[in-house]
Amino acid sequence: MNTPAFSIAFALAAGMIAQSIARHIKIPGIVLLLAVGVFLGPDGLNIIRPDTLGEALPILVGFAVAVILFEGGMNLRIGRIKREGRTIRQLITVGALVTAIGGTLSAKIFLDWDWQTAVLFGIIIIVTGPTVINPLLRRIRLTPSVSTVLEAEGILLDAIGAIVAVVALEVAVSPSGLTFLASPFIIIGRIFVGSLIGVISGFIMAWLLGIRNLVPEGLENVFTLSLVFALYQFSNVMSHESGIVAVTIAGLVVGNRKTFVRRELMEFKEQLTVLMIGMLFILLAADVRLSDVNALGWGGVYTVIVLMVIVRPMNIFIGTLNSELTFKQKALLSWIAPRGIVAAAVASYFAIELERNGIDGSQLRAMVFLLITITVLSAGLTGGLAARLLGLKRKSNNGWVILGANAIGREMAKQLKTKGEECVLIDENPGLCRIAEKEGLKVIYGNGLEENVLLRSEIDLRKGAIGLTENEEVNMLFAKRAKEEGKVPNLYIGIKTDEEGITSEMVEEIGGVIPFARARDLEKWSVWIRREQIKAVNLICDSEDEVIAEKAFDKETEGIIIPITFSRNSELQPLGHLTKLKKKDQITCLVHVRKMEQFEQWLEKSIFIHNYY
Repeated sequence: MNTPAFSIAFALAAGMIAQSIARHIKIPGIVLLLAVGVFLGPDGLNIIRPDTLGEALPILVGFAVAVILFEGGMNLRIGRIKREGRTIRQLITVGALVTAIGGTLSAKIFLDWDWQTAVLFGIIIIVTGPTVINPLLRRIRLTPSVSTVLEAEGILLDAIGAIVAVVALEVAVSPSGLTFLASPFIIIGRIFVGSLIGVISGFIMAWLLGIRNLVPEGLENVFTLSLVFALYQFSNVMSHESGIVAVTIAGLVVGNRKTFVRRELMEFKEQLTVLMIGMLFILLAADVRLSDVNALGWGGVYTVIVLMVIVRPMNIFIGTLNSELTFKQKALLSWIAPRGIVAAAVASYFAIELERNGIDGSQLRAMVFLLITITVLSAGLTGGLAARLLGLKRKSNNGWVILGANAIGREMAKQLKTKGEECVLIDENPGLCRIAEKEGLKVIYGNGLEENVLLRSEIDLRKGAIGLTENEEVNMLFAKRAKEEGKVPNLYIGIKTDEEGITSEMVEEIGGVIPFARARDLEKWSVWIRREQIKAVNLICDSEDEVIAEKAFDKETEGIIIPITFSRNSELQPLGHLTKLKKKDQITCLVHVRKMEQFEQWLEKSIFIHNYY
């Protein structure tokens, strides 16, 4: 057990187990990771011993942070950042300065530290943690403006804050006359070098991944991972600690460029990030001594409280002056500022370097971990409540997710949008995705059966999920996944025939219904729509009795008319085969233009009348 290999292996396994349990019991994963790290570390069962890693620990931390921030950069969307650009720029500059000053004064007043240690603490805590914020945003579903600011602040500040902190440490321990006045130029220089290398490397990576079959199939993910590691170390060689900026910027470039493997790459990086986060937090938490935390006393608690209720609000309100954010949005941003893996890694690095220079850095590290624990608990347990009270949590039962950006899927989305319903299309066909975007529809390129794609569609907030691909088995699987992942109340499963393959009984068994009132050949209808061989008509139910849609639109309508949606009391919904139609319900349909005569004949004996207005 007293080997570095054992500690790393056990930390990897414990990290994944802890995060799996955290997801099941709906608590922030980092909380359980910190607890497990302490429990398995020298102050607990003494199974995981970070001290056995020696010089390997900071190297391991560096590689892991590189992967985490590259993945974080890939998830940032330049368009969204531009919309909130001014706010984000102010927060990572003026706001960060406010936090550094507030953290320094708090540590000096409540912990009675010397100015050198207090300043180092203030600089370390300017970062917020994307490894904590991103899972939090997925869970509490904030409005886009707030979530964009939090996400970008966390990722960009981690990169910038780490450089600022390392330069500050170099100033503090340098015997060679490195002065405070020179430090801003060193910081700017390292950020510039890292950004330049990151941009160039990002475009090279995207170019390589954009050439089909240049990288052999199956090797794309590990190929990119190796380049990320090389980029991180190369940038560090060119300018000390600039690698963290380089990988973040490279991730931003790759994530915003279209490549053939972008979706698979993002999924791989996300899984690898979860693995790295688990291992790092276990190792770093095990490296903290409970005696050091206890030695902080009430001064440590007071410091955290001041940082949360005074310094963070000052950071937000000063850093967002003249922005378009409302008071409520600023209030929520003030409340949510959890620290994450970069703060923990930098604190551990500081402790090691300070001890090498004859300075005790254990309390500094303990204070950072206390701040991480309390801010994560606060954000995780009260963030959703705060968002709800401020009216900034996205509403549930809002809009629809449609699998299939084919012509019939796009037509369904357009009909639902006429009543203000938000619709998200999912498809793996880039050509269909581009057509949907040109038609003004929101589309996600990806596999609708994968968890990360469903999360991006915010499946847990939707009224329903509609499977409209030409493969009925895929539609059925999509509905099952939507039910499992998002607890979606309304499931629509498009099928081709009720006589073989997926049947109406199988659809009803999982709580779903068949769209368009019955089984339809969606491939044919998509072709007719593309060829503009259809005409939209509105029908009104004229029956005094309730009629099941499947009976109202009998088999005679196949190939002639396809009902899309129905409206009752100004509420618009897809028409399912079990929908009970009432008098004055309005149904929007598509009719094949070459079969108008058959349509008129069917209409005469149906329960509907044509609404010509």
